[in-house]
Amino acid sequence: MEGDKYRFGEYELDLARHQLRRAGESVHVEPRALDLLCRLVAHRDRVVTKNELLDEVWGDRFVSEAALTTALRTARLAVGDTGSRQQVIRTVHRRGYQFVAPAEAVGGGPSAESGQEHGAEPPPAPAPIGADRQTIRFCRAGDGTRIAYASVGSGPPLLKAANWMSHLDLEWTTPVWSHWLRGLARSRRLVRYDERGCGLSDWAVPGFTFDDWVDDLETVVDAVGLDRFPLLGVSQGGAVAVAYAVRHPERVSRLILAGAYARGRQVRAKNGAERDEAALDLDLARVGWLHQDAKFLRVFASQFLPEGTPQEWEEFITFQRQTTSPANGVRFLEEFARIDVSDIAHRVQCPTLIIHSRDDERVPVSQAGELAALIPDSRLVVLKSRSHLLTAFEPAWDEFIAHIDAFLAE
Repeated sequence: MEGDKYRFGEYELDLARHQLRRAGESVHVEPRALDLLCRLVAHRDRVVTKNELLDEVWGDRFVSEAALTTALRTARLAVGDTGSRQQVIRTVHRRGYQFVAPAEAVGGGPSAESGQEHGAEPPPAPAPIGADRQTIRFCRAGDGTRIAYASVGSGPPLLKAANWMSHLDLEWTTPVWSHWLRGLARSRRLVRYDERGCGLSDWAVPGFTFDDWVDDLETVVDAVGLDRFPLLGVSQGGAVAVAYAVRHPERVSRLILAGAYARGRQVRAKNGAERDEAALDLDLARVGWLHQDAKFLRVFASQFLPEGTPQEWEEFITFQRQTTSPANGVRFLEEFARIDVSDIAHRVQCPTLIIHSRDDERVPVSQAGELAALIPDSRLVVLKSRSHLLTAFEPAWDEFIAHIDAFLAE
């Protein structure tokens, strides 16, 4: 059985080579999660107990059930499944898990077509992309704040400006960001960093302003040694990317803005009613974050993942609690509301791709239109989605990555 290949849907799992492919392209899966998937496929005729999976995948190493849960979530993500959908891996309450997707054994081992019977070496597998392959380093901003940055993948660089709710290590295990990292690092070197006050960067910092964030981006660029590169800004990181591109037109070759905006909610309020709504939104955020109110955090999560399940919202809440302190969460939201790059966006000199969800519940699509009107050499792509951060299981995600790949290949 170790030499067999199994095909299910558009996926093919090669047990011998320990590889998963989708539509002919390699899919990176964390090693433990891939081990778990292989075990479930190999024993797809029955329910595999938790203890059996722990013994077979982790061996004598003692791990908690949380490690199994994380690996299971990662495996499901890799094959387009979720804990609520369960069309590929089904949870059998109090018993274990079973691979339930229709699977066809297509055989393995060398074939005449591959040339391996004549002693030819199989083609090298593409290098996996994951937390175990990234390199995390630290640099210091001008005011002494320690900034964590990471690089993963190989090829031409793509630098992602920091945005809130990031954690260079934990992002690989959350359904919020893991597919973003794999998609963006495919065939290129992805460089990203944690914002001051967030993730692995210092949480207690002397400055916490928009200008500090732009300065931190400059610090990371110098630490990495990048010369000229494309720059990606997501959400409020888009405004930081715009400001950096204006400061350093000689360095930014192309600009990508996803779910971004030029003006924060307080700045773009047009009348008293909108200003009152913006103030109320911020007051609720202060109370919710400082008191870690579960109801507020759940509503907050639903704005980012409107199509998410209650379980996915809880995972989002857990992740956001791990990324920063309640006090810093409030400071972030206060500063976001005051962002305004509308008076400098027209000075961006590089080609710019602006991507936004049509029914984004966190940042209205009108903000993408404003950016497109302000930036001279820009194009706007509107995707059919309600998500502020696109999930791996909606059609818009593949479109998003395809647009970025095509833009960077020009």
